[in-house]
Amino acid sequence: MNKQQQGIMQDQNDRNGRTGRAAGVRAAAGWPRAGRVALLAGALAAMACLGGAGRASAQPPMPPAAADDLRPIYATALDVADGRRLAEASCARCHGPDGISSTPGVPHLAGQRAAYLYRELRAYQSGARGDDNMNGMVKFLSSDALVQVSAFYASLDPPQPAGNAPAVPAAPDPAEAGKAAAAACAGCHGEDGVSKTPGIPNLTGLEPQYLVAAMKAYKSGQRKSDVMKAMLATVDGARLDNIALHYALQKPDRAQTPAQGDAAAGKAAATACAGCHGAQGVSGNPASPSLAGQDAQALTAALHAYKDGSRDDPTMKGIVAAFSEAAVKDVAAFYAAQQPAAPNVRKPLTTVEWAERCDRCHGVNGSSTDPRVPALAGQRVGYLERVLRAYKAGSRTSPEMAAMSGVLSDAAIDGLAAHYARQKARAVVYVPVPAR
Repeated sequence: MNKQQQGIMQDQNDRNGRTGRAAGVRAAAGWPRAGRVALLAGALAAMACLGGAGRASAQPPMPPAAADDLRPIYATALDVADGRRLAEASCARCHGPDGISSTPGVPHLAGQRAAYLYRELRAYQSGARGDDNMNGMVKFLSSDALVQVSAFYASLDPPQPAGNAPAVPAAPDPAEAGKAAAAACAGCHGEDGVSKTPGIPNLTGLEPQYLVAAMKAYKSGQRKSDVMKAMLATVDGARLDNIALHYALQKPDRAQTPAQGDAAAGKAAATACAGCHGAQGVSGNPASPSLAGQDAQALTAALHAYKDGSRDDPTMKGIVAAFSEAAVKDVAAFYAAQQPAAPNVRKPLTTVEWAERCDRCHGVNGSSTDPRVPALAGQRVGYLERVLRAYKAGSRTSPEMAAMSGVLSDAAIDGLAAHYARQKARAVVYVPVPAR
């Protein structure tokens, strides 16, 4: 902490020792700064004329210790002024003189909710949020100083989206994109992914993780099929994901093809397979395919490939090594007769649908009206992307955000960040009055 910061803190502590801490709070959305200044001046003048009794009736008491995180909304006009001085000395280099950041990865603070800022600053101070620059910057600041900085930034005009988030085209719906990409597959695998051709596998009832891995294996040549390799040669990773999602969302059914072998005998032989593929052929592991309802000839061909090593999998090779030709056909017949089940996959939400969920806490279009919940509107797009990915990875913790962000795809994160960065931020105006 430099001498300027020490002087500010000492001056602030002396003032707090002479004055009580109480303030009236008013909130309004979207007021320009000139209106806020006029309103503040009027409030100060009115309080000066009312006398002691009027001041006492207009000032709410300081919140109890249990509501300590709300202290910034009880800040006085002197607190806001001191907060400006502290911010100029400590925060402006990264967050901008008016709380509007021009540094990549650094958030805007102007117009942010005061109680939220105070809580996060205390988290940096305690080390609960790991950022060496921020930890060192606030380490020696008093609790009152954190209140003042938070109140100052909350009093500023919030950032506006102009020049902050260029318009980007809406991301295509993954399920619709998958349907379009899968059109080339229909000739062999059926319109809905249920095979009608002996030797051609079903694509429904498979977890997307497994189906993507299988397509990549054909594309790389690890699985041998000249037709599949040629079909997938130009299909990128995003399209593979979309194709797998499309088939996971289709209603599964048994392949409409005949099966050789004895299904009853196959049930006994298939006990060795149940650990990975499920007792009835419905897998509980996303990396292991469900076999229920699969085309029997396709299963037979796959078992032969594992047995002769043309498909490289030591576990499968060890299991099928003891299968006779009759056992291979019996196991295939058993699984072909089982009823397939849909994987536990839901259609992804659109950006608009995700934003509707986020708005429940963060306010309409990200303009929070809860002083404890951050506003998202007008925030830097890169910062929003980074924070959402941190919540998803667990490097930034919050029970509420963990539940929301854990299922967000990269595309959904990018879409949400761009959406909120384009929204017009609305200020919540706190009008401080003199302390008693």
